[in-house]
Amino acid sequence: MDKLPKIALPAVFALIVLVILISKSAVTIGSGEAGVLYKTFGGGVVTDEAPMGEGFQIVAPWNKVFIYEVRQQEVLEKMQVLSSNGLEIKLEASAWFEPKREFLGKLHQEKGTEYIQRVLLPTIRSAARSVVGRYTPEQLYSSKRDAIQQEIFEETEKIVDGQYIQLNEILVRDVTLPPTIKEAIERKLKQEQESLEYEFRLVTAQKEAQKVIIEAQGKADANTILSASLTDKILQDKGIDATIKLSESPNAKVIVIGSGESGMPIILGNQ
Repeated sequence: MDKLPKIALPAVFALIVLVILISKSAVTIGSGEAGVLYKTFGGGVVTDEAPMGEGFQIVAPWNKVFIYEVRQQEVLEKMQVLSSNGLEIKLEASAWFEPKREFLGKLHQEKGTEYIQRVLLPTIRSAARSVVGRYTPEQLYSSKRDAIQQEIFEETEKIVDGQYIQLNEILVRDVTLPPTIKEAIERKLKQEQESLEYEFRLVTAQKEAQKVIIEAQGKADANTILSASLTDKILQDKGIDATIKLSESPNAKVIVIGSGESGMPIILGNQ
């Protein structure tokens, strides 16, 4: 087999070197990601330019690209906190967040790729301890969960907003009280509910009784007014009107005019 020409050996070597350089220079940034460029001989992390976008990117082989997920993410944190009266409460909360894309270089330079552990989680824990410490176990168990959730969000957001992190939501997923405290609260809530039901029945019964009294009083007042208005003259006129109507009836009868009490007619039928 003929040997390769001497001139071909440098070309082959150069081709191999070129392939290696290209493989070292090629960077693929996936969906929902962005890249931070680090220039080894050009000042380090690039913070004054937009981060590198999705797709295939070529960089100098002596530079580096640090890839960050810039979509909304979720982190779950379980912690133990103290209520206002010193009882230990187990709290489970999750945060929806994303790094601020326009400050991704700053985030990498100042916080690094572990910014969630270094900044976000400690801030959530601190805010949760501060907020829960304002409430009693009963408030945590029943009526104040939404308020607690909002307050933790607001206190966390105030801190991480200046740390190049966008906080979208804090969700309090579970609040676990000591068993004895939980049972006592449930008994108290049950007693309060029963008391409210009893008071409701009393109020309903009182309203019904008042209604009956008002109706009876109305009927009594109506009868009094009617009795006062029925004079002898009116009764005689009514009797005359009734006599006229009866006299026009085809049924067999005998009417004795002026024979009744107060001069009212007496009607004698065929029965």
